[in-house]
Amino acid sequence: MQSEPLILDKREKRKLAGEFPDLCLTCGTCAGGCPVTGVDGMDMRKAVRMALLGLDQELIDSRFPWICTICGRCEHGCPMNIDLNKMMRSARTHRERDKVPGVLHKGVEQCLKSGNNVGIPKEDYLFLLEDLGVELAEELPGFTVPVDKKGAKILVTINSKEPFAEPEDMFFWWKIFYAAKESWTVTSENWEGVNWGLFTGDDDSMKEQVRRIVELYKELECEYLLLPE
Repeated sequence: MQSEPLILDKREKRKLAGEFPDLCLTCGTCAGGCPVTGVDGMDMRKAVRMALLGLDQELIDSRFPWICTICGRCEHGCPMNIDLNKMMRSARTHRERDKVPGVLHKGVEQCLKSGNNVGIPKEDYLFLLEDLGVELAEELPGFTVPVDKKGAKILVTINSKEPFAEPEDMFFWWKIFYAAKESWTVTSENWEGVNWGLFTGDDDSMKEQVRRIVELYKELECEYLLLPE
C-alpha cells in the first residue's frame, strides 16, 4: 500500500508518456513500420521504453524526435492504440528552443517577425506576384494574382519555398483556379502556409501563426482556407 503513491508520483513526473503507454507490449510493430528505424541505433519501441523508464531527458536530448517525421505509421499499426505521435511531439516541445535544429528554430522566429519562414520582404513578395502574373497572362488572357481580395471564396496560403526558390510552381494551381473560374485570393502579409511552430512543438508560436491567418480569413470574408501542406 505504501508503494502506490510512489508509483503514481513517478507517473506524474513523466514528461513524454503520452496516452496509455503503459499498455506497450514491446511487440515492435511500431518499429517495423517506421521509415527511420535504426537511425542512430534508435526506433520507436526504444523511445517508448525510454519514456516509461523515466529516461525522458535522454530522449529529449537525442536526435530521434527530429529524425522522426511524425508520419503516424507507428501509431496506425500499434495494436494497443498508444498515442505515439503525441509522445514524439511532446519530446520536441520539451527541447530548449535554442537547441531546436537551427533552420527550424530560425524559421519559426522569422515567421513571427516577417510573416513567412524565410523572411521575404513584403515589397519583394508583391513585386514577384505581379511579375509572375504578367508572365502568366501571356498564356491566360486577363490573368492577375488577386491580393487581399475581400469576399473571395478561397483564401490561399503559400509555402515560402515557392516564392523563395521555385516561384513558377505556383503556376500549377493558378492555372487550375483560372480554368475553374474560381474566386480566390492571397494576402499581402502573414501568407506563410507552413507552420513550423507545429513541427517544432512550439505551441505558442503555432497558435500565433494560426491566429494571424484566421484573422485575415475573417477580415477578407472568405469561405474556405487552403493550406499547402
